[in-house]
Amino acid sequence: MTSIARIFLATCGAATIAGCATVAADTDYRQAALALIRQDFKSAGPATVERVAAQDESQQLCSQYPSARPPEVAAHIEAAQLAAVKQPADGKYLGAWKEGEKIAQNGRGMQSSDAIGAVNGGNCYACHQISKKEISFGNIGPSLYQYGKLRGNSDAILKYTWNKLYNAQAYSACSNMPRFGHNGVLTEAQLKDVMALLLDPASPVNE
Repeated sequence: MTSIARIFLATCGAATIAGCATVAADTDYRQAALALIRQDFKSAGPATVERVAAQDESQQLCSQYPSARPPEVAAHIEAAQLAAVKQPADGKYLGAWKEGEKIAQNGRGMQSSDAIGAVNGGNCYACHQISKKEISFGNIGPSLYQYGKLRGNSDAILKYTWNKLYNAQAYSACSNMPRFGHNGVLTEAQLKDVMALLLDPASPVNE
């Protein structure tokens, strides 16, 4: 192969690569995916297209930085999410731990077959060990067994635990943990019951 032929082929190859890069740069895959979702998915019950497709600022930033993210971005997410946490209206954090156990065991909610406004579960055991009496649990999250026994129930612990349940991203940007209160998955009363499960000395969690 002559040197002129080599130069020609190299130029063609470079042009092809540049062309592919241009196509990729000109395509907004996020918008294309959202358009496809809106076109093909149908809202049913509480499972609406907008709940799947719409992203708030936190979700947009987490999508933009799916793994490692700049420290200033993480700090911005956490500060914004912490500021959005709503404390209990009556100032009381603890409900009934027995109801909290039911919520932790219940994984139902926000599916297309559910009625709008139906009560959701927390599905806490899918990710955490909580009570020693339950032998089936996930390990995506840390063990919460003896959560209150180890930490106490000072005002600082009460507020931290509430904030974490309400919106986990307040302390961990882009956390996999659901934003139970922020997204309306659990009601204020339900959050109080889960708080009691974790912190009430009478709860089996703290045996």
